[in-house]
This record gives sequence, structure tokens and C-alpha cells, in this order.
Amino acid sequence: MFTKIADRIDAVNNFIGRGVSWLTLLMALVMFVTVILRYIFNMGWIWMQESVVFMHGFVFMLAGGYTLLAEEHVRIDIFYRPMSEKKQAIVNIIGILFLLFPTCFIIFSYGFSYVSDSWSVLEGSMEAGGLPGVFILKTSILAFPILVGLQGVAKLIRAFNTLTASA
Repeated sequence: MFTKIADRIDAVNNFIGRGVSWLTLLMALVMFVTVILRYIFNMGWIWMQESVVFMHGFVFMLAGGYTLLAEEHVRIDIFYRPMSEKKQAIVNIIGILFLLFPTCFIIFSYGFSYVSDSWSVLEGSMEAGGLPGVFILKTSILAFPILVGLQGVAKLIRAFNTLTASA
């Protein structure tokens, strides 16, 4: 039963991560067009420049769980890689319980009032001609610890499965 939960969490983060990864291509194209418009045609729009910042923020915040799923997060592999599978599972359990979960909790708890304040005024860009949905971008601050925390749950389940597999 717990393995099915972990599989579903993996599927959600895989779907979101692969989806927002396309924003990196779009971000590069929009930035290219922005530079061409500005330096060749001497024209540009604030909303276009801000859209690159929005896309970058969404990629960074929404792909955090996918990064953890894909094992692309920061880790000191010089110590971790040569360990046995069970020792790796113990390191993962300790790291998730004492580092990942507290960090996700802190980000969520401090970010909640920041995001709710933004929603209360439907915050938009402070620049004339900027994008109106800053409150939507700020919501990704809360999505980040949720997605990373959920992926931590999936990794925790798999680590416990590793420890109890041959016991």
C-alpha cells in the first residue's frame, strides 16, 4: 500500500517536472526575441521581460520535487555512493527526517503569510505594462515545499522498504 503511495507521488512529480521543463525552452526563446527586439529594432515590452522571470521562478519552484525524484539534488557522493544500499537508506531516512522535512516546514510556514498577503491584494507587477499575476508566481513558493516534501515521503517509504526487504 505504501509503495503505491510512493509510486503516485513519483508520478505527480514526474509529470510536473517534465511539464515545467518545457518552460526552459520557452524561456530561452522569449529571451532571444527580447534581445533581438531591443538591440536590433529598439523596442521591447516589460511584460515580455517579466515573463522570463516568471518562467524561471516556476521552473525552479515546481521542479524541486522532480529534482529530488531524479536524484539530481546536491549530495556528497564521495561518501554516499560507495555505501551499501542499506546504509544509503539509513542516510536517506536521517536526511529526510532531520533536514528535508524541517526545511520544507520552515519554507511553507514563513511563505504562507507572504503568499496570502499577495493573494489578498491580487498583487501585480510594480512596473507599468508588467504582468498582473505576481500572486500566482508567489504561490509557487508554497508549491515548492509541498512537492519536495511529498517526494521526501516517497523516498522515505522506499528507504524503509530497503531496510525491511531482507529482514
